[in-house]
Amino acid sequence: MSQKEIFWCKNCVVMSTRPRTTFDERGFCSACQWSEEKQNLDWKQREKLLENLLNDHRSNGKKYDCITTVSGGKDGSYVSYNLKHKYNMNPLAVTIRPIMETELGIKNLTSFVNSGYDHIHVTPNSEAMRKLNKIGLIEMGFPYYGWLIAIHSAVLRVAVQFNIPLVFYSEDGEVEYGGDAKYKNDGLYGVDYMISRYLEAGYEKVLKKANLSELEKYWFKMPEPEELKKLNLTVTHYGFYENWDPYRNYEVAKKFCGLQENEDLNEGSYTNFAQTDQKIYALHVYFMYLKFGFGRTTQDAGIDVRRGAMTREQAVQLVKMYDNLYPEHLFEEYCEYYKMDMKEFLDNIDNWANKDLFEKKNTWIPKFEIK
Repeated sequence: MSQKEIFWCKNCVVMSTRPRTTFDERGFCSACQWSEEKQNLDWKQREKLLENLLNDHRSNGKKYDCITTVSGGKDGSYVSYNLKHKYNMNPLAVTIRPIMETELGIKNLTSFVNSGYDHIHVTPNSEAMRKLNKIGLIEMGFPYYGWLIAIHSAVLRVAVQFNIPLVFYSEDGEVEYGGDAKYKNDGLYGVDYMISRYLEAGYEKVLKKANLSELEKYWFKMPEPEELKKLNLTVTHYGFYENWDPYRNYEVAKKFCGLQENEDLNEGSYTNFAQTDQKIYALHVYFMYLKFGFGRTTQDAGIDVRRGAMTREQAVQLVKMYDNLYPEHLFEEYCEYYKMDMKEFLDNIDNWANKDLFEKKNTWIPKFEIK
């Protein structure tokens, strides 16, 4: 993509290189269009849909009513809290152990569980996870692809094992943050959507290349269609049923579930309260920056603009300050995790840098400047 083809949302800071984003005649990205549309949605009608869904799965204390996916962070904690305390459901909270987990992440998850939730912690085979993540890094520029597979496949495995046919994820990032909004009015979705959107259609390729045994593959392989049909599985995003607000989620999680922030700013952003559970997330957003030209600050600032917490001009300045931060201080830990020497690791970074957007001067420097 040439520099002439690069542009940014006129309302927030979403970049035209973001996969699957679209812009209207005003130059507003799909996330800003959706943000405007949400102001006129009939949220009472959507809440009624949620209540009907919950009533169809309510067991009145005889079994778990639903699964919530949690890390101890703001969004899963918020969803779990609301389902339990607002709607009187009995959720089973499920965590897939993160990669290179942080002390703060462990502490926040413990605080969440201790605030009153039944919880299962799934830890897939660590060597299988490492192999899938390494293949994801090399083949897809996706440093935690194995973990991304597991937060879908392993959660569905738990649903089948415990006979819990209702699974809640937090929000649909495609719709909320500037991707494909085609399914914005669809509250329910299936395995095909998971694989095509969240796993970017690389699921079967990466699993095959890893050459894992059947047992090693267990938590990374989706349940068989017959199992899901027998369970009558329903998967949904809680964010479909109410006006999604990450900062409100943070405030609720902090007040009721013991969420604590980083003492320092998060890697590559001006915030300190999201994605604090694993060190590898900093590498993920750096790869995203090198592939597409935008990083974590672009995402965070876009959210803050859309919720009215800052102006676009303020967001632009923050993107210039933080988006290109280079997580070099973590590189030795990354090399140890992937079992690579430094040259191989840096070569993979170089391989995924978009040469139309960046040039190499010790580190990768953007050829563009946000406007």
